[in-house]
Amino acid sequence: MSNTIDNIPTYDVVVIGAGFAGIYLVHKLRDELGLDVKVFERGAGVGGTWYWNRYPGARCDFESDFYSYSFNDEIQQEWNWTERYAPQPEILRYANFVADKLDVRRNIELNTTVTRAVFDEDTDTWTVSTDTGASARARYLISATGILSMPATPKFEGMESFKGEMYHTGDWPHEGVDFTGKRVGVIGTGSSGIQSIPLIAEEADQVTVFQRTATFTVPAANRPITENERKATKRSYAQLRAQARRSQTGVLLDQPVGAYGQVEERIVRGELERRWRGTGFGTTSVLSDNLRSIEANNYTSQFVRDKINEIVDDPAVAKLLEPHDYPIGTKRLALDTNYYATYNRENVKLVSVRDTPIERFTPAGIVVDGTEYEFDAIVLATGFDAATGALDRIQFEGTDGRTLTDAWAEGAKSYLGLAVEGFPNFFTVTGPGCPAILTNVIASIEHHVEWIADYITHMRAEGITRAEATPEAQEAWVAHVAELAAMTLYPTAASWYMGANVPGKPRVFLAYVGGLHNYRDRCDQLAADGYQGFTHSSNGAPLKSDQIAVGA
Repeated sequence: MSNTIDNIPTYDVVVIGAGFAGIYLVHKLRDELGLDVKVFERGAGVGGTWYWNRYPGARCDFESDFYSYSFNDEIQQEWNWTERYAPQPEILRYANFVADKLDVRRNIELNTTVTRAVFDEDTDTWTVSTDTGASARARYLISATGILSMPATPKFEGMESFKGEMYHTGDWPHEGVDFTGKRVGVIGTGSSGIQSIPLIAEEADQVTVFQRTATFTVPAANRPITENERKATKRSYAQLRAQARRSQTGVLLDQPVGAYGQVEERIVRGELERRWRGTGFGTTSVLSDNLRSIEANNYTSQFVRDKINEIVDDPAVAKLLEPHDYPIGTKRLALDTNYYATYNRENVKLVSVRDTPIERFTPAGIVVDGTEYEFDAIVLATGFDAATGALDRIQFEGTDGRTLTDAWAEGAKSYLGLAVEGFPNFFTVTGPGCPAILTNVIASIEHHVEWIADYITHMRAEGITRAEATPEAQEAWVAHVAELAAMTLYPTAASWYMGANVPGKPRVFLAYVGGLHNYRDRCDQLAADGYQGFTHSSNGAPLKSDQIAVGA
Protein backbone atom coordinates (compact mmCIF):
# COMPACT_ATOMS: atom_id res chain seq x y z
CA MET A 1 0.00 0.00 0.00
CA SER A 2 1.15 3.51 -0.70
CA ASN A 3 1.99 6.05 1.92
CA THR A 4 0.57 9.61 1.65
CA ILE A 5 2.55 12.83 1.89
CA ASP A 6 0.83 16.22 1.49
CA ASN A 7 -2.31 14.34 0.38
CA ILE A 8 -0.40 12.85 -2.56
CA PRO A 9 -0.13 9.04 -2.67
CA THR A 10 3.51 8.05 -2.40
CA TYR A 11 5.12 4.96 -3.91
CA ASP A 12 8.60 3.66 -4.38
CA VAL A 13 8.28 3.67 -8.16
CA VAL A 14 5.96 5.26 -10.69
CA VAL A 15 5.95 3.67 -14.15
CA ILE A 16 4.52 5.34 -17.26
CA GLY A 17 3.01 2.76 -19.59
CA ALA A 18 1.62 -0.78 -19.30
CA GLY A 19 3.02 -2.42 -22.39
CA PHE A 20 5.52 -5.27 -22.25
CA ALA A 21 8.00 -3.14 -20.31
CA GLY A 22 5.42 -1.94 -17.79
CA ILE A 23 4.13 -5.46 -17.14
CA TYR A 24 7.62 -6.81 -16.46
CA LEU A 25 8.54 -3.80 -14.30
CA VAL A 26 5.62 -4.43 -11.96
CA HIS A 27 6.62 -8.07 -11.55
CA LYS A 28 10.32 -7.38 -11.14
CA LEU A 29 10.07 -4.43 -8.77
CA ARG A 30 7.05 -5.54 -6.76
CA ASP A 31 7.45 -9.32 -6.53
CA GLU A 32 11.24 -9.62 -6.47
CA LEU A 33 12.33 -6.38 -4.80
CA GLY A 34 9.31 -5.82 -2.58
CA LEU A 35 8.71 -2.27 -3.84
CA ASP A 36 5.44 -0.39 -4.03
CA VAL A 37 4.78 0.29 -7.73
CA LYS A 38 2.19 2.46 -9.45
CA VAL A 39 1.63 2.33 -13.22
CA PHE A 40 -0.27 4.91 -15.25
CA GLU A 41 -1.50 3.77 -18.67
CA ARG A 42 -3.33 5.98 -21.17
CA GLY A 43 -5.11 3.04 -22.82
CA ALA A 44 -8.07 1.05 -21.52
CA GLY A 45 -5.99 -2.12 -21.39
CA VAL A 46 -2.46 -3.47 -21.22
CA GLY A 47 -0.31 -4.37 -24.21
CA GLY A 48 1.10 -1.02 -25.34
CA THR A 49 1.86 -1.03 -29.06
CA TRP A 50 -0.26 -4.13 -29.53
CA TYR A 51 -3.22 -2.55 -27.76
CA TRP A 52 -3.32 0.38 -30.18
CA ASN A 53 -2.13 -1.10 -33.48
CA ARG A 54 -5.13 -3.20 -34.53
CA TYR A 55 -5.07 -2.42 -38.24
CA PRO A 56 -5.63 -5.25 -40.75
CA GLY A 57 -2.58 -7.47 -41.08
CA ALA A 58 -0.75 -6.13 -38.03
CA ARG A 59 1.71 -8.71 -36.81
CA CYS A 60 5.19 -9.08 -35.36
CA ASP A 61 8.19 -9.16 -37.68
CA PHE A 62 10.29 -11.25 -35.30
CA GLU A 63 9.49 -14.92 -34.85
CA SER A 64 6.93 -15.55 -32.10
CA ASP A 65 9.15 -17.94 -30.14
CA PHE A 66 11.55 -15.07 -29.49
CA TYR A 67 9.07 -12.18 -29.39
CA SER A 68 8.06 -13.14 -25.87
CA TYR A 69 9.33 -12.99 -22.31
CA SER A 70 12.22 -15.23 -21.35
CA PHE A 71 12.36 -14.51 -17.60
CA ASN A 72 9.68 -17.01 -16.60
CA ASP A 73 9.95 -20.58 -17.89
CA GLU A 74 6.48 -21.48 -16.62
CA ILE A 75 5.02 -18.85 -18.94
CA GLN A 76 7.18 -20.07 -21.83
CA GLN A 77 6.01 -23.62 -21.35
CA GLU A 78 2.35 -22.81 -20.84
CA TRP A 79 1.82 -20.38 -23.73
CA ASN A 80 1.45 -21.78 -27.26
CA TRP A 81 2.10 -19.60 -30.28
CA THR A 82 0.09 -20.57 -33.35
CA GLU A 83 2.00 -18.84 -36.16
CA ARG A 84 5.62 -18.22 -37.03
CA TYR A 85 4.94 -14.46 -36.96
CA ALA A 86 2.19 -13.81 -34.47
CA PRO A 87 -0.72 -11.55 -35.47
CA GLN A 88 -1.70 -8.58 -33.31
CA PRO A 89 -4.72 -10.23 -31.65
CA GLU A 90 -2.59 -13.16 -30.51
CA ILE A 91 0.18 -10.89 -29.16
CA LEU A 92 -2.41 -8.86 -27.26
CA ARG A 93 -3.89 -12.07 -25.81
CA TYR A 94 -0.39 -13.04 -24.73
CA ALA A 95 0.15 -9.68 -22.99
CA ASN A 96 -3.13 -10.12 -21.13
CA PHE A 97 -2.28 -13.72 -20.29
CA VAL A 98 1.00 -12.64 -18.69
CA ALA A 99 -0.65 -9.70 -16.91
CA ASP A 100 -3.15 -12.10 -15.34
CA LYS A 101 -0.53 -14.76 -14.60
CA LEU A 102 1.60 -12.24 -12.72
CA ASP A 103 -1.36 -10.39 -11.18
CA VAL A 104 -0.07 -6.97 -12.25
CA ARG A 105 -3.40 -5.28 -12.98
CA ARG A 106 -3.90 -4.18 -9.37
CA ASN A 107 -0.90 -1.89 -9.75
CA ILE A 108 -2.11 -0.30 -13.01
CA GLU A 109 -4.39 2.71 -13.41
CA LEU A 110 -5.87 2.59 -16.92
CA ASN A 111 -7.35 5.41 -19.01
CA THR A 112 -4.87 7.77 -17.37
CA THR A 113 -2.35 9.89 -19.27
CA VAL A 114 0.66 11.32 -17.49
CA THR A 115 0.90 15.02 -18.35
CA ARG A 116 3.65 16.30 -16.05
CA ALA A 117 6.46 15.00 -13.84
CA VAL A 118 8.49 17.30 -11.58
CA PHE A 119 11.64 16.42 -9.63
CA ASP A 120 11.90 17.83 -6.09
CA GLU A 121 15.55 18.48 -5.26
CA ASP A 122 14.82 18.79 -1.54
CA THR A 123 13.32 15.32 -1.20
CA ASP A 124 14.87 13.57 -4.24
CA THR A 125 11.43 12.49 -5.40
CA TRP A 126 9.23 12.86 -8.47
CA THR A 127 5.68 14.16 -8.41
CA VAL A 128 3.58 12.93 -11.30
CA SER A 129 0.36 14.54 -12.55
CA THR A 130 -2.23 13.08 -14.92
CA ASP A 131 -5.14 14.16 -17.10
CA THR A 132 -7.62 12.58 -14.68
CA GLY A 133 -6.45 14.61 -11.70
CA ALA A 134 -4.68 11.61 -10.18
CA SER A 135 -1.19 12.26 -8.89
CA ALA A 136 1.60 10.33 -7.24
CA ARG A 137 4.99 10.85 -5.64
CA ALA A 138 7.87 8.37 -5.92
CA ARG A 139 11.60 8.08 -5.43
CA TYR A 140 12.01 6.54 -8.89
CA LEU A 141 10.27 7.40 -12.15
CA ILE A 142 10.49 4.96 -15.07
CA SER A 143 9.31 5.62 -18.60
CA ALA A 144 7.95 2.53 -20.32
CA THR A 145 6.23 4.47 -23.08
CA GLY A 146 7.56 2.33 -25.92
CA ILE A 147 9.37 3.05 -29.15
CA LEU A 148 6.39 3.08 -31.52
CA SER A 149 3.58 4.44 -29.38
CA MET A 150 2.90 7.96 -30.66
CA PRO A 151 1.34 8.12 -34.15
CA ALA A 152 2.80 10.63 -36.57
CA THR A 153 -0.12 12.37 -38.25
CA PRO A 154 0.76 14.59 -41.21
CA LYS A 155 -0.83 18.00 -41.61
CA PHE A 156 -2.47 18.36 -44.99
CA GLU A 157 -4.45 21.37 -46.06
CA GLY A 158 -8.16 20.74 -45.70
CA MET A 159 -7.92 17.48 -43.73
CA GLU A 160 -10.75 18.54 -41.46
CA SER A 161 -13.02 19.05 -44.47
CA PHE A 162 -13.02 15.39 -45.56
CA LYS A 163 -16.53 13.97 -45.11
CA GLY A 164 -15.66 10.29 -45.17
CA GLU A 165 -14.07 8.00 -42.60
CA MET A 166 -10.44 8.55 -41.59
CA TYR A 167 -8.21 6.19 -39.61
CA HIS A 168 -4.58 6.06 -38.47
CA THR A 169 -3.00 2.62 -38.35
CA GLY A 170 -1.46 3.48 -34.97
CA ASP A 171 -4.82 4.27 -33.38
CA TRP A 172 -7.18 1.77 -35.00
CA PRO A 173 -10.80 1.34 -33.84
CA HIS A 174 -11.00 -1.61 -31.48
CA GLU A 175 -14.22 -2.79 -33.09
CA GLY A 176 -12.46 -3.02 -36.46
CA VAL A 177 -13.38 -1.42 -39.78
CA ASP A 178 -15.43 -2.91 -42.62
CA PHE A 179 -14.20 -1.64 -46.01
CA THR A 180 -16.54 -3.82 -48.06
CA GLY A 181 -17.64 -2.04 -51.21
CA LYS A 182 -15.81 1.18 -50.31
CA ARG A 183 -13.33 3.37 -52.15
CA VAL A 184 -10.28 3.56 -49.88
CA GLY A 185 -7.23 5.80 -50.04
CA VAL A 186 -4.08 4.71 -48.17
CA ILE A 187 -1.32 7.24 -47.47
CA GLY A 188 2.02 5.64 -46.71
CA THR A 189 3.91 2.50 -47.66
CA GLY A 190 5.95 1.79 -44.56
CA SER A 191 5.44 -1.33 -42.44
CA SER A 192 1.82 -0.65 -41.46
CA GLY A 193 0.87 0.17 -45.05
CA ILE A 194 2.67 -2.90 -46.37
CA GLN A 195 0.85 -5.13 -43.87
CA SER A 196 -2.60 -3.58 -44.24
CA ILE A 197 -2.91 -2.82 -47.97
CA PRO A 198 -3.21 -6.48 -49.14
CA LEU A 199 -6.06 -7.14 -46.69
CA ILE A 200 -7.85 -3.86 -47.33
CA ALA A 201 -7.68 -4.64 -51.06
CA GLU A 202 -9.45 -7.95 -50.46
CA GLU A 203 -12.43 -6.10 -48.94
CA ALA A 204 -12.61 -2.75 -50.66
CA ASP A 205 -14.13 -2.00 -54.02
CA GLN A 206 -11.18 0.23 -54.88
CA VAL A 207 -7.85 0.99 -53.18
CA THR A 208 -5.60 3.90 -54.14
CA VAL A 209 -2.16 3.91 -52.52
CA PHE A 210 -0.25 7.18 -52.22
CA GLN A 211 3.46 6.46 -52.04
CA ARG A 212 6.15 9.06 -51.31
CA THR A 213 9.07 6.67 -50.84
CA ALA A 214 9.19 3.10 -52.08
CA THR A 215 10.04 0.65 -49.28
CA PHE A 216 12.13 -2.50 -49.28
CA THR A 217 10.11 -5.46 -48.10
CA VAL A 218 10.75 -9.19 -48.20
CA PRO A 219 8.39 -12.17 -47.87
CA ALA A 220 7.58 -13.18 -44.32
CA ALA A 221 6.77 -16.74 -45.39
CA ASN A 222 4.45 -16.91 -42.42
CA ARG A 223 2.85 -20.26 -41.59
CA PRO A 224 1.35 -22.20 -38.68
CA ILE A 225 3.73 -23.63 -36.10
CA THR A 226 3.54 -27.41 -36.01
CA GLU A 227 3.15 -29.31 -32.76
CA ASN A 228 6.54 -30.96 -33.22
CA GLU A 229 8.18 -27.56 -33.74
CA ARG A 230 6.45 -26.23 -30.65
CA LYS A 231 7.65 -29.12 -28.49
CA ALA A 232 11.20 -28.87 -29.82
CA THR A 233 11.36 -25.16 -29.05
CA LYS A 234 10.08 -25.62 -25.52
CA ARG A 235 12.65 -28.33 -24.86
CA SER A 236 15.42 -26.02 -26.09
CA TYR A 237 14.23 -22.69 -24.72
CA ALA A 238 17.04 -22.30 -22.18
CA GLN A 239 19.74 -22.79 -24.79
CA LEU A 240 17.96 -20.69 -27.43
CA ARG A 241 17.44 -17.77 -25.05
CA ALA A 242 21.06 -17.85 -23.93
CA GLN A 243 22.23 -17.74 -27.54
CA ALA A 244 19.81 -14.93 -28.37
CA ARG A 245 21.09 -12.80 -25.47
CA ARG A 246 24.59 -13.08 -26.91
CA SER A 247 23.47 -12.12 -30.43
CA GLN A 248 23.43 -8.86 -32.37
CA THR A 249 19.64 -8.55 -32.49
CA GLY A 250 18.26 -10.66 -29.66
CA VAL A 251 17.13 -13.39 -32.06
CA LEU A 252 18.90 -16.17 -33.90
CA LEU A 253 19.38 -15.28 -37.56
CA ASP A 254 21.23 -16.95 -40.41
CA GLN A 255 24.88 -15.96 -40.51
CA PRO A 256 26.47 -14.14 -43.48
CA VAL A 257 28.29 -16.13 -46.14
CA GLY A 258 31.07 -13.51 -46.27
CA ALA A 259 31.93 -10.03 -47.51
CA TYR A 260 31.09 -8.68 -50.94
CA GLY A 261 33.64 -9.74 -53.55
CA GLN A 262 35.14 -12.41 -51.31
CA VAL A 263 32.58 -15.12 -51.99
CA GLU A 264 31.63 -16.64 -55.33
CA GLU A 265 28.62 -14.87 -56.78
CA ARG A 266 26.76 -18.13 -57.35
CA ILE A 267 26.97 -18.84 -53.61
CA VAL A 268 25.77 -15.34 -52.69
CA ARG A 269 22.96 -15.48 -55.23
CA GLY A 270 21.89 -18.94 -54.11
CA GLU A 271 21.76 -17.86 -50.48
CA LEU A 272 19.76 -14.73 -51.38
CA GLU A 273 17.26 -16.89 -53.22
CA ARG A 274 16.96 -19.30 -50.30
CA ARG A 275 16.45 -16.58 -47.74
CA TRP A 276 13.98 -14.73 -49.96
CA ARG A 277 11.80 -17.81 -49.83
CA GLY A 278 11.50 -17.90 -46.10
CA THR A 279 13.98 -16.39 -43.66
CA GLY A 280 12.64 -12.86 -43.34
CA PHE A 281 15.34 -10.43 -42.24
CA GLY A 282 18.01 -12.89 -43.28
CA THR A 283 17.88 -11.54 -46.83
CA THR A 284 19.84 -8.45 -45.83
CA SER A 285 22.50 -10.35 -43.87
CA VAL A 286 23.78 -12.63 -46.62
CA LEU A 287 26.74 -10.28 -47.08
CA SER A 288 28.58 -9.43 -43.88
CA ASP A 289 29.30 -5.87 -45.05
CA ASN A 290 25.80 -5.09 -46.30
CA LEU A 291 25.43 -2.13 -43.93
CA ARG A 292 29.01 -0.88 -44.32
CA SER A 293 29.79 -1.22 -48.03
CA ILE A 294 27.68 0.56 -50.63
CA GLU A 295 28.85 -1.98 -53.21
CA ALA A 296 27.61 -4.87 -51.09
CA ASN A 297 24.38 -3.04 -50.36
CA ASN A 298 23.78 -2.24 -54.01
CA TYR A 299 24.06 -5.94 -54.82
CA THR A 300 21.43 -6.90 -52.23
CA SER A 301 19.22 -3.96 -53.17
CA GLN A 302 19.26 -4.91 -56.84
CA PHE A 303 18.33 -8.48 -55.97
CA VAL A 304 15.16 -7.22 -54.28
CA ARG A 305 14.39 -4.83 -57.14
CA ASP A 306 14.66 -7.73 -59.58
CA LYS A 307 12.20 -9.68 -57.46
CA ILE A 308 9.75 -6.77 -57.58
CA ASN A 309 9.89 -6.80 -61.36
CA GLU A 310 9.33 -10.55 -61.41
CA ILE A 311 6.21 -10.24 -59.24
CA VAL A 312 4.51 -7.08 -60.52
CA ASP A 313 2.89 -7.45 -63.94
CA ASP A 314 2.87 -3.77 -64.99
CA PRO A 315 6.45 -2.58 -65.63
CA ALA A 316 5.50 1.03 -64.86
CA VAL A 317 4.03 0.08 -61.48
CA ALA A 318 7.03 -2.15 -60.73
CA LYS A 319 9.34 0.77 -61.46
CA LEU A 320 7.48 2.95 -58.96
CA LEU A 321 7.75 0.21 -56.32
CA GLU A 322 11.51 -0.11 -56.74
CA PRO A 323 13.30 1.60 -53.81
CA HIS A 324 16.18 3.81 -54.91
CA ASP A 325 16.24 6.45 -52.18
CA TYR A 326 18.19 4.59 -49.52
CA PRO A 327 20.37 1.51 -49.00
CA ILE A 328 18.45 -1.61 -48.05
CA GLY A 329 18.41 -2.18 -44.29
CA THR A 330 19.05 1.45 -43.34
CA LYS A 331 15.32 1.87 -42.85
CA ARG A 332 13.37 -0.77 -40.98
CA LEU A 333 13.02 -3.70 -43.38
CA ALA A 334 9.41 -4.78 -43.74
CA LEU A 335 8.15 -8.36 -43.87
CA ASP A 336 5.10 -8.84 -46.06
CA THR A 337 2.47 -11.25 -47.21
CA ASN A 338 1.72 -10.74 -50.92
CA TYR A 339 2.39 -7.00 -50.82
CA TYR A 340 3.92 -6.59 -54.28
CA ALA A 341 1.44 -9.05 -55.82
CA THR A 342 -1.41 -6.90 -54.51
CA TYR A 343 -0.59 -4.33 -57.19
CA ASN A 344 -1.61 -6.90 -59.81
CA ARG A 345 -5.21 -6.62 -58.62
CA GLU A 346 -7.56 -4.64 -60.84
CA ASN A 347 -8.95 -2.74 -57.86
CA VAL A 348 -5.55 -1.40 -56.68
CA LYS A 349 -3.93 1.77 -58.02
CA LEU A 350 -0.53 3.22 -57.07
CA VAL A 351 -0.03 6.99 -57.13
CA SER A 352 3.44 8.40 -56.60
CA VAL A 353 3.56 11.59 -54.55
CA ARG A 354 7.33 11.81 -54.59
CA ASP A 355 7.55 14.58 -57.19
CA THR A 356 3.96 15.81 -56.99
CA PRO A 357 2.98 15.78 -53.31
CA ILE A 358 -0.54 15.67 -52.00
CA GLU A 359 -1.91 19.19 -52.52
CA ARG A 360 -4.90 19.11 -50.20
CA PHE A 361 -7.83 17.22 -48.87
CA THR A 362 -11.34 18.02 -50.05
CA PRO A 363 -14.74 16.99 -48.68
CA ALA A 364 -14.69 14.17 -51.24
CA GLY A 365 -11.08 13.04 -51.13
CA ILE A 366 -7.51 14.00 -52.03
CA VAL A 367 -6.03 16.21 -54.74
CA VAL A 368 -2.69 15.29 -56.34
CA ASP A 369 -1.27 17.12 -59.36
CA GLY A 370 -4.64 18.71 -60.07
CA THR A 371 -6.53 15.40 -59.99
CA GLU A 372 -9.12 14.75 -57.29
CA TYR A 373 -9.38 11.16 -56.02
CA GLU A 374 -12.69 10.50 -54.29
CA PHE A 375 -12.89 8.15 -51.30
CA ASP A 376 -15.32 6.78 -48.77
CA ALA A 377 -12.44 6.20 -46.34
CA ILE A 378 -8.81 7.29 -45.95
CA VAL A 379 -6.17 5.34 -44.02
CA LEU A 380 -3.13 7.21 -42.67
CA ALA A 381 -0.34 4.62 -42.61
CA THR A 382 2.13 7.36 -41.74
CA GLY A 383 4.06 5.76 -38.92
CA PHE A 384 5.18 7.08 -35.57
CA ASP A 385 7.07 9.81 -33.83
CA ALA A 386 9.46 7.08 -32.77
CA ALA A 387 11.51 6.65 -29.61
CA THR A 388 10.94 10.15 -28.22
CA GLY A 389 7.41 11.05 -29.31
CA ALA A 390 5.59 9.89 -26.19
CA LEU A 391 8.18 11.50 -23.91
CA ASP A 392 8.01 14.81 -25.76
CA ARG A 393 4.32 15.06 -24.89
CA ILE A 394 4.93 14.92 -21.16
CA GLN A 395 6.27 17.95 -19.32
CA PHE A 396 9.26 16.50 -17.48
CA GLU A 397 10.98 19.02 -15.18
CA GLY A 398 14.34 17.99 -13.80
CA THR A 399 16.92 19.92 -11.80
CA ASP A 400 16.77 23.73 -11.87
CA GLY A 401 13.37 23.51 -13.57
CA ARG A 402 14.92 22.38 -16.83
CA THR A 403 12.50 20.48 -19.07
CA LEU A 404 13.20 17.41 -21.14
CA THR A 405 11.97 19.33 -24.18
CA ASP A 406 14.70 21.90 -23.61
CA ALA A 407 17.32 19.24 -22.97
CA TRP A 408 16.44 17.58 -26.28
CA ALA A 409 15.98 20.75 -28.31
CA GLU A 410 18.89 19.80 -30.57
CA GLY A 411 18.15 16.09 -30.52
CA ALA A 412 17.62 13.37 -27.95
CA LYS A 413 20.57 12.72 -25.66
CA SER A 414 20.88 10.04 -23.03
CA TYR A 415 23.34 7.95 -21.14
CA LEU A 416 23.06 4.34 -22.35
CA GLY A 417 19.46 4.95 -23.46
CA LEU A 418 18.67 4.50 -19.76
CA ALA A 419 19.10 7.90 -18.13
CA VAL A 420 19.22 11.61 -18.96
CA GLU A 421 21.59 14.11 -17.37
CA GLY A 422 19.69 16.64 -15.26
CA PHE A 423 16.84 14.20 -14.51
CA PRO A 424 17.82 12.21 -11.40
CA ASN A 425 16.17 8.90 -10.51
CA PHE A 426 14.54 8.84 -13.94
CA PHE A 427 15.03 5.81 -16.14
CA THR A 428 13.94 5.18 -19.73
CA VAL A 429 13.28 1.62 -20.85
CA THR A 430 14.46 1.31 -24.48
CA GLY A 431 15.21 5.03 -24.60
CA PRO A 432 17.12 6.81 -27.39
CA GLY A 433 20.73 5.73 -27.66
CA CYS A 434 20.23 2.03 -26.92
CA PRO A 435 20.04 -0.80 -29.50
CA ALA A 436 16.34 -1.58 -28.96
CA ILE A 437 14.97 -0.32 -32.28
CA LEU A 438 17.41 -2.56 -34.14
CA THR A 439 16.64 -5.65 -32.04
CA ASN A 440 13.90 -7.93 -30.86
CA VAL A 441 12.51 -5.25 -28.58
CA ILE A 442 11.39 -7.65 -25.85
CA ALA A 443 14.96 -8.86 -25.43
CA SER A 444 16.02 -5.23 -25.00
CA ILE A 445 13.13 -4.56 -22.62
CA GLU A 446 14.11 -7.46 -20.38
CA HIS A 447 17.70 -6.30 -20.22
CA HIS A 448 16.72 -2.74 -19.31
CA VAL A 449 14.17 -3.77 -16.68
CA GLU A 450 16.67 -6.09 -15.03
CA TRP A 451 19.47 -3.52 -15.14
CA ILE A 452 17.24 -0.81 -13.63
CA ALA A 453 16.05 -3.21 -10.92
CA ASP A 454 19.65 -4.06 -10.04
CA TYR A 455 20.53 -0.37 -9.87
CA ILE A 456 17.62 0.43 -7.58
CA THR A 457 18.64 -2.48 -5.37
CA HIS A 458 22.16 -1.04 -5.21
CA MET A 459 20.89 2.44 -4.37
CA ARG A 460 18.68 1.21 -1.55
CA ALA A 461 21.41 -1.00 -0.11
CA GLU A 462 23.86 1.91 -0.09
CA GLY A 463 21.39 4.49 1.20
CA ILE A 464 21.54 6.48 -2.04
CA THR A 465 18.51 8.68 -2.60
CA ARG A 466 19.66 10.39 -5.78
CA ALA A 467 21.42 9.02 -8.87
CA GLU A 468 22.08 11.11 -11.94
CA ALA A 469 24.00 10.65 -15.18
CA THR A 470 26.94 13.02 -15.44
CA PRO A 471 27.17 15.47 -18.37
CA GLU A 472 30.56 14.00 -19.30
CA ALA A 473 29.26 10.42 -19.39
CA GLN A 474 26.23 11.40 -21.44
CA GLU A 475 28.23 13.37 -23.98
CA ALA A 476 30.72 10.54 -24.31
CA TRP A 477 27.92 8.03 -24.90
CA VAL A 478 26.16 10.25 -27.44
CA ALA A 479 29.47 10.67 -29.29
CA HIS A 480 30.09 6.91 -29.17
CA VAL A 481 26.63 6.13 -30.59
CA ALA A 482 27.14 8.68 -33.38
CA GLU A 483 30.64 7.37 -34.13
CA LEU A 484 29.42 3.80 -34.50
CA ALA A 485 26.53 4.89 -36.71
CA ALA A 486 28.88 6.90 -38.94
CA MET A 487 30.81 3.71 -39.66
CA THR A 488 27.67 2.32 -41.32
CA LEU A 489 25.23 3.33 -44.05
CA TYR A 490 22.43 4.02 -41.54
CA PRO A 491 22.81 7.84 -41.45
CA THR A 492 22.47 8.05 -45.25
CA ALA A 493 18.76 7.27 -45.04
CA ALA A 494 16.04 9.75 -44.11
CA SER A 495 14.44 7.26 -41.74
CA TRP A 496 12.46 7.31 -38.53
CA TYR A 497 15.70 6.04 -36.97
CA MET A 498 16.84 9.63 -37.58
CA GLY A 499 13.51 11.27 -36.76
CA ALA A 500 13.28 12.29 -40.42
CA ASN A 501 9.60 11.35 -40.74
CA VAL A 502 8.49 14.08 -38.30
CA PRO A 503 8.72 17.68 -39.59
CA GLY A 504 10.92 19.82 -37.36
CA LYS A 505 12.32 16.92 -35.34
CA PRO A 506 16.09 17.22 -34.91
CA ARG A 507 18.02 14.70 -36.98
CA VAL A 508 19.87 12.45 -34.55
CA PHE A 509 20.48 8.75 -35.09
CA LEU A 510 18.52 7.16 -32.26
CA ALA A 511 20.11 3.72 -31.95
CA TYR A 512 23.27 2.04 -30.77
CA VAL A 513 24.41 -0.12 -33.71
CA GLY A 514 27.03 -2.14 -31.85
CA GLY A 515 24.64 -4.99 -31.13
CA LEU A 516 22.64 -6.10 -28.10
CA HIS A 517 25.41 -8.43 -26.90
CA ASN A 518 28.06 -5.70 -26.82
CA TYR A 519 25.64 -3.24 -25.29
CA ARG A 520 24.76 -5.67 -22.49
CA ASP A 521 28.45 -6.14 -21.76
CA ARG A 522 29.01 -2.39 -21.62
CA CYS A 523 26.10 -1.80 -19.25
CA ASP A 524 27.12 -4.71 -17.03
CA GLN A 525 30.71 -3.49 -16.79
CA LEU A 526 29.64 0.03 -15.85
CA ALA A 527 27.45 -1.45 -13.12
CA ALA A 528 30.29 -3.63 -11.86
CA ASP A 529 32.47 -0.51 -11.67
CA GLY A 530 30.06 1.12 -9.22
CA TYR A 531 27.68 2.47 -11.86
CA GLN A 532 30.32 4.51 -13.60
CA GLY A 533 28.96 7.63 -15.24
CA PHE A 534 26.45 8.37 -12.45
CA THR A 535 26.76 10.65 -9.43
CA HIS A 536 25.24 9.57 -6.14
CA SER A 537 24.03 11.42 -3.07
CA SER A 538 21.90 10.83 0.00
CA ASN A 539 20.34 14.16 0.77
CA GLY A 540 16.68 13.47 0.22
CA ALA A 541 14.07 13.21 2.91
CA PRO A 542 13.33 9.51 3.52
CA LEU A 543 10.14 7.98 2.25
CA LYS A 544 8.47 5.30 4.31
CA SER A 545 9.76 2.60 1.98
CA ASP A 546 13.35 3.77 2.34
CA GLN A 547 13.30 2.34 5.83
CA ILE A 548 12.34 -1.11 4.58
CA ALA A 549 15.06 -3.67 3.92
CA VAL A 550 15.64 -4.49 0.27
CA GLY A 551 13.55 -7.46 -0.82
CA ALA A 552 11.31 -7.31 2.23
